[in-house]
Amino acid sequence: MNYISLVVFVTYFALLLLIGYLAYRKSNNFSDYILGGRKLGPVIGGVSTGASDMSGWLLLAFPGAVYAGGISSGVWLAVGLAIGAYVNWRFVGNKIRQFSIVAGDSETLPEFLENRTRDRTKAIKIISSLFILIFFTFYVSSGLVAGGLLFEQTFGISYTKGLLLIGLVVLIYTTTGGFFAVTWTDFLQGIIMLFAVVIVPIVAFTELGGWKSTIFQVGHVSTNNLDAFSGITILGVISGLGWGILGYFGQPHAILRFMAFSSSKDVTIGRAVYTTWNVVAMYGAMFIGIAGIAFFANNPLNDPEVVFIQLSQLLFNPWVTGLLLVALLAAVMSTVSTQLLVSATALAEDLYKGLFRKKAIERELFWVIRLAIIVVTGVALLVGLDPQSSILGLVSYAWAGFGAGFGPSVLLTLFWKGTTRNGVLAGIIVGGLTVIFWSLLSTAGIIPFELYELIPGFIFSTLAILIFSRVGSPPTKEMNKEFELAQQTNI
Repeated sequence: MNYISLVVFVTYFALLLLIGYLAYRKSNNFSDYILGGRKLGPVIGGVSTGASDMSGWLLLAFPGAVYAGGISSGVWLAVGLAIGAYVNWRFVGNKIRQFSIVAGDSETLPEFLENRTRDRTKAIKIISSLFILIFFTFYVSSGLVAGGLLFEQTFGISYTKGLLLIGLVVLIYTTTGGFFAVTWTDFLQGIIMLFAVVIVPIVAFTELGGWKSTIFQVGHVSTNNLDAFSGITILGVISGLGWGILGYFGQPHAILRFMAFSSSKDVTIGRAVYTTWNVVAMYGAMFIGIAGIAFFANNPLNDPEVVFIQLSQLLFNPWVTGLLLVALLAAVMSTVSTQLLVSATALAEDLYKGLFRKKAIERELFWVIRLAIIVVTGVALLVGLDPQSSILGLVSYAWAGFGAGFGPSVLLTLFWKGTTRNGVLAGIIVGGLTVIFWSLLSTAGIIPFELYELIPGFIFSTLAILIFSRVGSPPTKEMNKEFELAQQTNI
């Protein structure tokens, strides 16, 4: 066992728990617990959103994909994510923050969609919350799988014990401090992650003799490693670009951060911070995979997803290695904590209070949301118990579910006055179910070509909204007035 790395890990765990306690002291009411009282600043908001977006796949699955398949396995995804993230911040970020305030001071995505379309039946809130719970269970599980793999590789303890330890620590500080704890820890973890994706490729390329020497060695292993189109079809390129460009619009955890910003100016500054963080992180992770091709040319790794871990242990002394592996832990925990909070909020605020206990007091809601976090964590642990679970596979499935299920609804409620309750409900159902069944049919070989399920799901969801918004009652005068107010207001 690497005791130096263990000391670093234990110290880091203690710091996270301290942050959770301090956040608990700062959360004065339920709104603070789930949305930070809409007081999120630009730097913490930008970095923490990046950390919660990327998860463990940034340092495990993504470099692993590049290591196994060359730059064609990562470059299109990186380009798509960079474009999609910027567009989401530029056109959705501030608009949904303002609209959520105008539309009944909405504090969750399901609540916003319900208030925006005046859904009195609660159907949108129920269906939205159920899809959030389904897909976030897979997303949370992907993070726990990454954590279990990290502990297995670093300390030689069993995958299951590592999985449970990660789940326990995240569970404690998330249930204790809520939004403040999640945001503050995500900021810290985002800084550590950025350090890792910068320092590892720089040192690795230096050890290999510099940029030209590294590229030569990678090409010597196989010229296909440097071909952006090697082994990839046009549908593969479209899928990679679609992952980022279409997927971002419907991610509930990103939308929650947008709603939490304190002002329009802070969203603009946060966008610059996030975009810088995102581009550096994505391309740094891709270069880690490229360096791995050269480093392990003679002794290929059995599991490509551990290339970051192996390079960290090979290139640095135990103290620095411990810090770098903490970066991986940070990537895992930042996303898991955010997703747990969003999932639990859907259970407590949108389902429990919205359907069963409309007059529930804050103390009651605090305990319900904490219980919900425990339940979601437990289910995600069960999903992640299989050590053969693919991190990238779990993430891509959940990402597609949110992108297709909510992306078109978010965009059209913000930019099309004609969006109605029937349209949004149809869009969520069609988008979410398309992802589920497209994935099942593709796995079974019934669909004869490879196309990321997000793309057909997004298209069908958009069509469903446009069609069903013309079925039934049109938008009311009150809805139109609110739409105009949201366009003009600068809150």
